[in-house]
Order: sequence, then structure tokens, then C-alpha cells
Amino acid sequence: MFADMEEKKPISPVQRPTVPLVADIPERITLRLPPDQANDPVQLDRRLADRLKLPADALPSHRILRSSIDARRGRPCYEITVALGPAAAEPPAPPPLPLLPRDAKPVIVVGAGPAGYFAALELIAHGLRPVILERGPDVTARRYAIAGLYRSGVVNPEANYCFGEGGAGAYSDGKLYTRSTKRGDVGKVLQRLVDHGADPRIRVEAHPHIGSNRLPRIVARLRQTILDAGGQVHFDCRVTGLRQRGGGVGGVVSAEGEQWPAEAVILATGHSARDVYGALLAQGVQLVPKPLAIGVRIEHPQALIDQIQYRCPERPAGLPPATYRVKTRVDGRGVYSFCMCPGGHVIPASTASGELVLNGMSMAGRSGALANAGLVVEVGLADLSPAADRDPLALLKFQHDIEQAAFAAGGRELKAPAQRMTDFVAGRPSPTLPASSYRPGLVSWPVNRLLPPPVALRLQAAMVTLGRQMKGFFTEAALVLAVESRTSAPVCILRDRETLMAPGFDGLYPCGEGAGYAGGIVSAAVDGQNVALRIARRLGKV
Repeated sequence: MFADMEEKKPISPVQRPTVPLVADIPERITLRLPPDQANDPVQLDRRLADRLKLPADALPSHRILRSSIDARRGRPCYEITVALGPAAAEPPAPPPLPLLPRDAKPVIVVGAGPAGYFAALELIAHGLRPVILERGPDVTARRYAIAGLYRSGVVNPEANYCFGEGGAGAYSDGKLYTRSTKRGDVGKVLQRLVDHGADPRIRVEAHPHIGSNRLPRIVARLRQTILDAGGQVHFDCRVTGLRQRGGGVGGVVSAEGEQWPAEAVILATGHSARDVYGALLAQGVQLVPKPLAIGVRIEHPQALIDQIQYRCPERPAGLPPATYRVKTRVDGRGVYSFCMCPGGHVIPASTASGELVLNGMSMAGRSGALANAGLVVEVGLADLSPAADRDPLALLKFQHDIEQAAFAAGGRELKAPAQRMTDFVAGRPSPTLPASSYRPGLVSWPVNRLLPPPVALRLQAAMVTLGRQMKGFFTEAALVLAVESRTSAPVCILRDRETLMAPGFDGLYPCGEGAGYAGGIVSAAVDGQNVALRIARRLGKV
């Protein structure tokens, strides 16, 4: 009997397994995982259980909120923020779109880019019929037009890297990073993209992107959703003017002279529709010049960028090609990188003959051998003549003049003027040029003389500064190509802060990049949603 009592003595507190109370479990927790474990759900659960001091089979429900790469401490790792318990519930998905009745009120949407398509989806959600007018072709036909650009060197002014279904982002990478998280429902935009075929990881990645080989399919599916609900999409329909009605705008007029009546008009024309700005100005719409950024596109070996950013000789397994985002100030002016494309290609983004504009793109895998990014300098009216203050299109003309100069230097085949980075800074020609991803080819040219001196001198100083901050960035292995000039629209169509309408033009809603209210795919889509919601309220649909 005494032996039995000895065997049944109580377990000491040290031996007793402890399970945290539900109230003790935080709503979110951040884990640091090595690259080879970051995308393994089993490893994630194991690390989460260890952190919470729980058995693996006792983990509460959880969901990844954010995933980012931290390479600052010399050993790159993923920082993964996880929501736990009730906080892990998925946010509500956007409700299914209704089928519009035959008498649904029409709203004209000029432009089938992200601002236009997401405005259309929001209009449908509130019982309004979007009638989308796009100057270019659908996204598939647009691909053939771009292929023709490479074969002939001739730009189709209605179908190119900027114009056509999907806007400027459809064939130039599909980056989804934005700082405009307080301007509207970014989560709704990302969920819509996922619903139409995007990788669900875009909802949690710190710098999500879709890729130029995948985004066109998603754009086509968005269009089909709009059509299935009763919206309309008309391609090869260029808007040339506004249709007046009473004291406001009652629709638009196309290049063929066709009248398109509507309850309201959303202008979502993108950053490069120069003819639209001219037509609006002629009809009395208030436009103001907007500071822009001018510079070059720089190209490095991707392996070099990996070494710089990950601080190791080779990119560790499990990590994507490295990116960078840099900025500095030179003589009181900002100099910064724009649209960095790891493993990508430099592309000709001209929208008319006789001009050369460069941009960058990457496929989803970002597997190219070279990395490129814009490096640009802020430019404003102070850089122009005093008379420019009286011309709303002064900065647009300044932009165009530089693009024409770049074309003249490169030649009719859209070859890009180029220089080694070290030669650009030293102000000397480059006898030889390293390999480039730019398919039309390069012409060795003193790019430092092609740009206005206030821009060139600041770029030269910035490259040296950035080379000190990122060892290896300033190198003769890097190329400088001209010209990067379409970072944003150089014109802003004024709109009232409360009504979102153009002053004096009741029913006209400037929207997205072309109106100065966005800086990329997501911010343009958010602005489209906001404008559509404002129209729905005005028409009594909310």
C-alpha cells in the first residue's frame, strides 16, 4: 500500500505541461525564418508553436498577414507577421457583382487601365452601367502591336506599352507596391486581382508583383467580369471631346464623331494621353502643370545587385532576385529610383513616332540576368523659362522635347543612347558598352550631354553617393540609358477635394495617374473605386 502511494505522488510544477490560456495568446506575432524555411507551412507551424510554447497540435487558427525580406544584418531572412486566434479570420471578400438591369444609368469611363476597370467594377456594385471607351485594342491584340514595334521600330500611337487595355502596367511588370494605403481599400483591389487569377501571395508580400507574362490574362478576366454583369467595353474608340449638357457634362464625343451620352464621365486616361490634355484645355477644363521627374534607366548585372543587397557572394536558395529602392538629395533636389525591375528588361515605352521613352518590366519569375531601374531627378517650373508659368502644358512640352532629343540621338530604329555609369559621371564617351536587355539595341552616346545640366549634374553626384551607400553600385559594369521621362503625368486636371469633379464641369471626374492622383497600378485602382463611389452617392445609389 505504501508503495502504491509513492507511485501516485503529485507532478511537480516543473514537470507539469503548461498550455497558455487563450487570453495569453497575442493577436499577432512576427517570426524570423531562414529563406529555405519561409515558404514551408510545416516549418512555419513548428516555429510558431515553439514561440508560443504550445504543442504543434494545439496551435490556434492563424494566417500570414505580411511577408518581407530583411537583409540588413548580413544574414538574409524572412520576417513573417502572423495573425492568431480571432484576429486570423479572413477579411470579408467583395460581394459578387449584381447583374445590371436594362435601365441602369450609364457612366462613361475613358480608359481601360486599372483606374478605369476598378471604377467600372465599383459602378456595377452600385447598380450603374459602366461604358468603357479605350483608344487602343484589347490586351491580346496589343501584344501583337508590341511585337510589331520590335520588328519595324515604328510606334503605333494607339497600341503600345502605354496605350491599350490594361494601361501602362499591363506589359511593364505589374508591380503592386503602394504607399496609398490610407486613400482607400487596397485590400479590396488585391482581392479582386486574386479572384481573377493573381497569386494569393500578393495579399501578404511587402513588395508584390504579378509579372508581364501573367497580368494580361488577369486583365482579360476583369473585362469579362464587367461584360458578364452588363457593363460595356469598346476598343479602338478614342475620345476627342466632352458632350455638354445644361451646366455640366453629359457624355463624350469620339474621333469618329459618335456621341456617347452618360450621367457622368470618368477620365482615366493614364499619364501619356497628351491629345486628351489638349482637348480638355481647349474646352475650358482647368489644367495645371505638375512637377515630374526626368532621368535615365540604369542597368546592372542581377548577380551584382544580389551581392550588394544580400551581402553574400551568391544569392541564397529560397530568396528572389534582389531589389533596391534608393533616394538622396543633391543641391536641394530629390534624386530617387523608380520602377526597379530585378531580372528584367528595358523596353521602349514611346507613344508616338519621333520620340524615345524607356521603361522596365519583368516576367513573374524575374529570371533575367540583368536588373534595371529608373534614376530620376525632380523637375518643376523653376527649371523652365519664366513664361512657362502661364502655360499649363509647359512641363509636358519640356518632357516631349527631351524624348525627341533621345530619339534623334538613338536613330530611327529606337536604339537607346547609352553610356557606362563611370563614363557618365566622368563626362566622357564610352568606347564599348556592356550587354543590355534592351532589344532594339544601343548607341554609344554622351548621355550626360543629352539631359539638361541641372538633371545630369545631380544624377552624376547621386551615382557617386549611392556607390558609397551600396558598395559596388557605382561601377563600369553598369549602363546608363536615356531617357526615363514618364514616371508620372506632367499635368494635373484640377478636381474638387470634396466632390472629386472638375471645377465648373458638373459630372466630369478626373481619375488616376492622368489626373495626378495615382502613382501605380494599385493607387490608380483605389482612386477609380473612390471616384465611382462618389458618383454612386451623387446619383442616389448609396
